[in-house]
Amino acid sequence: MKRIKVHDKYFKLYMSNQQIEESIQNVADKLNNDLKDVDTPIFLSVLNGSFMFTASLMQKIEFQCDIVFIKLASYEGTSSSGNVKQIMGLTKSVEGKTVVVVEDIVDTGGTIEELYKILKDAGAADVKICTLMYKPGSYSKNIPVDYVANSIPNDFILGFGLDYDQLGRQYKDVYVIDEQ
Repeated sequence: MKRIKVHDKYFKLYMSNQQIEESIQNVADKLNNDLKDVDTPIFLSVLNGSFMFTASLMQKIEFQCDIVFIKLASYEGTSSSGNVKQIMGLTKSVEGKTVVVVEDIVDTGGTIEELYKILKDAGAADVKICTLMYKPGSYSKNIPVDYVANSIPNDFILGFGLDYDQLGRQYKDVYVIDEQ
């Protein structure tokens, strides 16, 4: 589909599923190289947005790893609220482990900053940030974003797990607001 309507807004195709999957393969290749000798790293998937990215990424990882989930929320409508709420906390110990945070999108960095603090307080030995979409023009934190599938402008997008007020996550492509 080239154009969709979600709630009160129209969105146009921004990135095809083929482009998304190729970018995920590139990230997986880097992770496979960098973490192949690490003792069972933990991939921490941030729900709800990263579920599709996590599923695709995990199919491409070639070493033993563990996967856990956490649920945080910071978006209201089409913008970040600035407040990160922990809805479901860590369900497994990360003490002494390398943790790869799997995010759908890194925007201002508020969620990343909160997650980094949670993981370090829980004893993680190393924290790596991996994201499907990264908005370098919006990012204002000092925590490095280690693995970026796609750098994008500061536009509101949905699809492939990303939503607009909880709708639109199911689309296999990514769409951007169509102002026309």
